Amino acid sequence: MQLPAHREDPGIGYVAGSLVVSVFFSGMAGGVAYPTLPRLGSVLDIAPLVVGLILSVHGVSRLLVNAPVGSLLDRVGTRRPVVAGFLLLTVAPFGYVLGLAPDPVGLSPSTVFLPARATWGVGTALVTVGGFAMVTHVTTVENRGRWLGYMMAGLGFGLPVGLVAGGVVADLFGIREAFLLAGGVVALSTLLAAVFLPDVTPDVERSPGLRAVPAIVRSDRRVVVVSTANLAGRFLGGVLLSTVVLYTADHGLAIGGLSESGVSGVVLAAFVLCSSASNVVAGRYSDALENRIRVVLPAIFLGGAGLVLLASVPTLAGVAGGVVVAGLGGGATGPPLLAYLGDISPEADVGKFGGVYKVFGDVGTVLGPVVALPLGATIGFAAEYLVCAGVAALTGLLIAGTLLSAPATPKPELAD
Repeated sequence: MQLPAHREDPGIGYVAGSLVVSVFFSGMAGGVAYPTLPRLGSVLDIAPLVVGLILSVHGVSRLLVNAPVGSLLDRVGTRRPVVAGFLLLTVAPFGYVLGLAPDPVGLSPSTVFLPARATWGVGTALVTVGGFAMVTHVTTVENRGRWLGYMMAGLGFGLPVGLVAGGVVADLFGIREAFLLAGGVVALSTLLAAVFLPDVTPDVERSPGLRAVPAIVRSDRRVVVVSTANLAGRFLGGVLLSTVVLYTADHGLAIGGLSESGVSGVVLAAFVLCSSASNVVAGRYSDALENRIRVVLPAIFLGGAGLVLLASVPTLAGVAGGVVVAGLGGGATGPPLLAYLGDISPEADVGKFGGVYKVFGDVGTVLGPVVALPLGATIGFAAEYLVCAGVAALTGLLIAGTLLSAPATPKPELAD
């Protein structure tokens, strides 16, 4: 690991702590968009299909650039790509503001919003893959889970804060002001990253490029299994987030005067908060174990149990309990998996390993909502949740059969 001369040894807490605070504000800015972007159809008279494309294009762009970003990080270090990522996240909300203007720069609103959302996806890839690489380079197997857990929790806790702030500002002042809030918040992330994050580069003569990524996938089945587990987790989370509002509506669940939208919002907020809290606990606990997979396995089965509870007890208590249990299980899976990936990553390939992991995860993120609604309409949401619990169980068995006894040490670095 190499750091700039003026900041030769800033310490793990300094580097990772600065990153945690920065991603909290970027998560908050991302949360602001969720209550506001879906309203574009009524505000700008955009067709529902186009609104759907605007909402999803950031995931597609992130999916496409994750692997190249990983290779870039291994070649140029982490500081510049991460700061550039935060800068792109700052630009995107101001693009939304431009799209709200009448006849923005002679273009239709959709032709402004689509590239702005794609920009958000590229920025997210730079920040998340770069954050993983930065934390992995400055930590050891004794504390990696703890700091990756903090990073994931920072992003997770920022999201509900942004959801509330975005909804309130949009209702009181307008959508434009909500987007300006998002841009201002993430601009603070950019400033913090530029001022406090040092450069962290692998202490190797050279790193193999993007062409080595397929060889990485073929050479170490642990990378494939860990990434597949991430895909499954993101898929299950996408199904849950896409269907809870309809599930509560089907069963007429209510809290006081809240409709199904209000009930699902409260339940999903509990999901995010429980997931973020378990990020911290599971990450720290995994550092004390010889093999972090011993945390991942019960967490996966716990998440599956939450889905079974959700399907089996269609009451307010059952839905709330099922979502909370699923959130605890899903949140406890992430940091140990990511830390395990860092443990097995050769120093010259940390970014590429992270890129592969994120590619698999984004495939799950995109597939979850695509599969959730048609499948739920066909077999019912309760049956769909049971199918998803089966997916969680199969993922746990795959991990148990391949990673539980595998040494968590890097294989030799790949040649270019």
